[in-house]
Amino acid sequence: MRMLTPLVLALTANYLSLATVVQDFNHVERCKDSLYMGTPPRGIIETKLKKICQRYADKPRYVTLYDPHKRIPVYSAYTFKKTEGDRRVDYPWMYEPQLAEIDGNGNMLPFPNGYLHMKFEDSQAVLDDYSDVVLYERGHLNPDQHQSTPHDRAATYTMTNVVPEIREFNIGPWREYEERIRVRLNNFCRGTAYIVTGVTTRGNMIRRNNQDRVAIPEDVWSAYCCTDYDRNSPHNMRILFPSHAALAKNAKEGNSVHEMTVQELEIFLKNHMDVDQNLQIFYDNCISPSPLPLYLQHTI
Repeated sequence: MRMLTPLVLALTANYLSLATVVQDFNHVERCKDSLYMGTPPRGIIETKLKKICQRYADKPRYVTLYDPHKRIPVYSAYTFKKTEGDRRVDYPWMYEPQLAEIDGNGNMLPFPNGYLHMKFEDSQAVLDDYSDVVLYERGHLNPDQHQSTPHDRAATYTMTNVVPEIREFNIGPWREYEERIRVRLNNFCRGTAYIVTGVTTRGNMIRRNNQDRVAIPEDVWSAYCCTDYDRNSPHNMRILFPSHAALAKNAKEGNSVHEMTVQELEIFLKNHMDVDQNLQIFYDNCISPSPLPLYLQHTI
């Protein structure tokens, strides 16, 4: 049996210790399964951002691009699971240990009772950041009602998957949109639906102890991709596949959700996010594979 050299052992140990905060989403087994064609959105300038493979109970559940300075996710990307849409609220809130230190087995962890969080509150939001804020709620980017198993649902309750959302927006237009997408994908997506949900910011912050703590999103956006869909669905539904997107203001008023093409959303984001002109949310724009052989495709 071939022995591993000390260098290989050290590299292996380092690789395993990076099981959650990763150099690339492809570095962790099955992490890229949350992304269409295993490919994250391109064109986002990531110099200060962290890629999180959101692990719960020793299994990757979805991925998040996280800004440790603004202490909010830029986006979370996940696969939609068919579900009845009921909400659960008895899961404990969790944090991501490896944003603060490289150790452990890569799983998100519940906040301990009476926790002393000084060692990780520099790198991420904590419960206290939301405790005295009346206007804002913890708004999920990957919502629990788009997941089906208890473990997948529990994994959405991490502070690295939430942003401060105006209460009226969170429980009103945005929740209605999430439910609309749940029903649409349940009924008309035949294969796997990939969703990316993110935010834009303008510099407004939640403050605690006279310090800027958590960035407040200006806009919330989302896009889905499902290339295997019901091609016999009604025309008004068929035109919403294989991909579609939405955009809304995180505000008390004027917060209605506007649905649009993914390309229209990308044009907006190029002017409101730190991205370059190559921004593309889904690989190859989520172009549906043709059901016809090549020599007949021109007849579609």
